[in-house]
Amino acid sequence: MWLDRLAGQSSSPSSSQPGSRAYSPTPRRTPSGLGPYITSQQRPGLTPRSSSLSLASTESSASSFLASSKRANGSTLKESRTIYTGPEPVEILEKLLGDDKQNTLSVTKLATNSVSSISPEDLQIEFDFGRLSVRELALSVESASEGVSIYRPQAAEEYERDKAKFEDLHRSIRACDEVLSSVETNLTSFRNDLATVSADIETLQARSTTLNVRLGNRKAVEKGLGPVVDELSVSPTVVSKITEGHIDEAWVKVVAEIDRRAIAYKKNTSSTQGNKGLQDLGPLLEKLVLKAIERIRDFLVAQIKALRSPHINAQIIQQQNFIKFKDLFSFLHKHHAQLADEICQAYMNTMRWYYNNQFMRYENALKKIKLHSLDKTDVLGNEDTSRKGTVLSSSKISGPPHDAFNLGRRIDLLRTHSLSALSSYLAEEDQSTHYLEVPFRNFNLALIDNATAEYTFLASFFSPALNYSTISRHFTYIYEPTFQLGQTLTKNLLGDTYDALGVLLAVRLNQHFQFELQRRKIPAADGYLNGTAMLLWPRLQFIMSAHCDSVRTLTTALPTRPPTSKTEQGKLSAAPHVCTQRFGQLLHGVLALSTEAGDDEPVVTSLRRLRSEMEAFLTKYSAVFGNDRRKRERFLYNNYSLILTIISDTHGKLAVEEQEHFEGLKTAFQEAA
Repeated sequence: MWLDRLAGQSSSPSSSQPGSRAYSPTPRRTPSGLGPYITSQQRPGLTPRSSSLSLASTESSASSFLASSKRANGSTLKESRTIYTGPEPVEILEKLLGDDKQNTLSVTKLATNSVSSISPEDLQIEFDFGRLSVRELALSVESASEGVSIYRPQAAEEYERDKAKFEDLHRSIRACDEVLSSVETNLTSFRNDLATVSADIETLQARSTTLNVRLGNRKAVEKGLGPVVDELSVSPTVVSKITEGHIDEAWVKVVAEIDRRAIAYKKNTSSTQGNKGLQDLGPLLEKLVLKAIERIRDFLVAQIKALRSPHINAQIIQQQNFIKFKDLFSFLHKHHAQLADEICQAYMNTMRWYYNNQFMRYENALKKIKLHSLDKTDVLGNEDTSRKGTVLSSSKISGPPHDAFNLGRRIDLLRTHSLSALSSYLAEEDQSTHYLEVPFRNFNLALIDNATAEYTFLASFFSPALNYSTISRHFTYIYEPTFQLGQTLTKNLLGDTYDALGVLLAVRLNQHFQFELQRRKIPAADGYLNGTAMLLWPRLQFIMSAHCDSVRTLTTALPTRPPTSKTEQGKLSAAPHVCTQRFGQLLHGVLALSTEAGDDEPVVTSLRRLRSEMEAFLTKYSAVFGNDRRKRERFLYNNYSLILTIISDTHGKLAVEEQEHFEGLKTAFQEAA
């Protein structure tokens, strides 16, 4: 590098002319000779005599060394080479050490040649005067030349003074060379490390591929052999859970797994012979199944015993200890049907006793409710009805007065949305007097609620081990004494009563219970409700016939001739008869309770019979007015008008028919009124 700098300085006489071209308007021409390093002619802003070190030169040298080192290490970067075309270094030294005069002549000659020689390229250069005229340009030459330093040849003493600087530059270059050599060594080591890492990565990739292949093979084998291994083995956890674990939901899952294994074992033994694994598994599964059966038997027996505890709620035990473990009974019935039937029979006997005992206590509590007693004196034809009260046990005590023909608020019992029965405690403490429909409703409401719960439990717990017909038979066996108790209660309530409205209310309540059981889909209790209906309808027909007979008797007792004395004639009045008032109230109650009744109900026929008897009675009674037709028709008009007024607020098909009928009778006698 310093040889190139010396070469540039030795040729300074010839290069001084290009340096003076700063005064010319033509652009500076770049020297055609290119070397591998930056010379003084190629460094703008520095004079040829400047000997200061430049950072650019150092960085350029470092870059050239780095490029050469990378190329030597096998880098793929393309290396740029510059061919030196200048004079030989020996000639430059001879020029530096030769005669000064000769040197001066050569320099002058070179300068003359550089000035006198004009090439065709120089003629094609476009001159730029910087927007100045020729005169202004000529005047500005002097001022421009003041800012340009004129190069002077250096003597040997000056070169000696610069020697230390060149030596420092040389040492710097050697230090850079050493640094670059260290960098080269590090890069070579790094390349070798990269090669090692690449080889390791390739090894890992190969091992990963091998492991993936092995994993796929193992999964394929596991997929094929997994079910077989599961069928041929039982884990120790399952064995310990079956033999010693607490019976809970996890235990039920383990039992289900044993059941599945047992089914698979039977299937495989029937299709495969000579399998050593199956032969070893068979005894173990058999022992586990027997142990599970034993523990299930003990568990269910303990729960059945709990149902016989005093003051126990059976539905809580059913939901918490039976329904949660219903799969256990299915397992028991599948592997030991006889034992399952015995446990089922023990449960049915227990619940049969439970419901009979509970409802017997409830019936005794309802017997303590005071009831109005309506006997044969409470009929339409009896003009002096007695007011009596009684209890369900038929003991006669005096009670508050009652109206046997007025429905009043008794219909609220049918319209209420409350589905809860009266508790035993409240029934025993109740001091008020009620009609027969109150104990009837409470007993049967409690009965169908418990029957619904029991049938739902049976259908949930014993299926699918038992079919629904068998479950229905079990339900009937459990509730048979309870149903008999309910029908006995109904018979006692009906007894000798003549409460037509109370019996009809019981009929409507019974129909409501039937609809409710149909909605709940409990067909097993239909027989009980049908039997109850067979007790209610005949009694209602009997009571309605008693009313008809009483009115007929009253009609027969009327005189056939009008009174002859003026005193008796003065007592006659066209006001409605007392029987008309009773009939109207009774008719109103029947119609209010028959808003949705059909024409085929027995009450419709009985009501029409009673109406005919009442019309016959009024017609015969009007004969006491003798030949006074106007009074006779006025009497009939007043009675029919009263009946129509009483039943005017009723609704339904039957009510409309009765209203139209009495409206016609009222119109027929309206002229006399």
